[in-house]
Amino acid sequence: MKISVHRSRRAAVAVALGSVLALTATACGDDGSGSGGDKGSDGSGKGKIVFWDNNGGVRTDIWKEVIADFEKQNPDIEVEYVGIASTEYQSKVDTAIQGGGLPDVGGVGAAMLAGFAAQNVLEPLDDRVGKSSLNGKLNEDMVKVLKASGGGDGTLYSVPTSANNGVLYYRTDLFKAAGLEAPTTWDKFFAAAEKLTDAGKNKFGYTIRGGKGSIAQALDAMYGQSGITSFWNGDKTTVNDPKNVAALEKYAALYKKVTPAADLNNDFTKMVAQWDSGTIGMLNHNLGSYQDHVKALGVEKFRGIPQPAGADGKRVQVSNPVDGLGLFKSSKNKDAAWKFIEFATSKAENSKFNESAGQVPANNDAAKDAWISKAEPTKLAAQALTDGSTTIVQLPYYLPDWNTISKSDNEPNFQKVLLGKTSAKDFLDTLADQLNKAQAEWKKQQKS
Repeated sequence: MKISVHRSRRAAVAVALGSVLALTATACGDDGSGSGGDKGSDGSGKGKIVFWDNNGGVRTDIWKEVIADFEKQNPDIEVEYVGIASTEYQSKVDTAIQGGGLPDVGGVGAAMLAGFAAQNVLEPLDDRVGKSSLNGKLNEDMVKVLKASGGGDGTLYSVPTSANNGVLYYRTDLFKAAGLEAPTTWDKFFAAAEKLTDAGKNKFGYTIRGGKGSIAQALDAMYGQSGITSFWNGDKTTVNDPKNVAALEKYAALYKKVTPAADLNNDFTKMVAQWDSGTIGMLNHNLGSYQDHVKALGVEKFRGIPQPAGADGKRVQVSNPVDGLGLFKSSKNKDAAWKFIEFATSKAENSKFNESAGQVPANNDAAKDAWISKAEPTKLAAQALTDGSTTIVQLPYYLPDWNTISKSDNEPNFQKVLLGKTSAKDFLDTLADQLNKAQAEWKKQQKS
């Protein structure tokens, strides 16, 4: 069965100004300043600012702590917190771009950065960082990821807060009872998923992500099994390489065989809650849910390890996006908004935030704090990325259409694969066609 292609919502036509690639959205005003042509202003550095959290509900409590610290140190600035679920954030910002009402500060991670930058609604931050206490304190690799994700002009549009990494969480108590070794390879992973399943007793070996956010996890499983180490072969994507097709077939076949049927619609919050409260053997997520598992299970009943390796001992993972904070051009109080960004990414606050989130701090001084060595998944993830055992397949966050293609365009199509209504090959061929066209369009824009 062929998949009907839902065309992505393209950001408007990009044009080059001199030697600099300046991407603008036609809906944002003739002057290209974004958000209806409103360039905003620096303001007085006092008063009220609005902050949109791109992971509301999950990170609400820790952000409120950071805000309380900030307001105590800056009593003349009030921060209004608005928590927005990660699955709804892009559409919320897109709506505000078209109709007005953007915040002063918002979470802007690598995966959505190109789309926002293409609409010219983000303030360039290189100069502000260079003149601030953050100069020389931010992780260079994270900064490079965000610069590369901004559409190709090398500008920093988001200050990094943290880096994530894929993690395979497994129930050590269930593995021990079943006499299973840790799922450090894909062969051990699939064997454990089957052995731990007893559907009649509501016991399952794995929980698969079938709802929002499913594509990145599926890509991780594909490239991890196939061992393909690059997302592109020339200007053509490798997603529909026969090895990836075979890998996706094996991964999708887990659904309802060794997973709950509810997984079809589960986003990460439902998936994590299901794993924490049930008797499911394994869960693929990232460092961000570590503290949730600690609260639910304690540290004795589970471990979080790097993704499984191949039979040759080599591990291949897709890149996990760096998260950050962006300053919107339409802000009428940019100086106060910048003070908040600078404060939130300072050593103490960045460490506090990432200890709660279980992620790797962007502030180099915060990354030296003792809690990191005590959080095993974070420690093991850092080791895996530096010991030569892991190759990272870089996802094309720089494509303005990436977030739309990898989410709204194809999440419903992936559910059809899980249900057996379409083949893994047809799904990946459709995805490849969209990606190849987006890559060709992006390259054309660079040359124009």
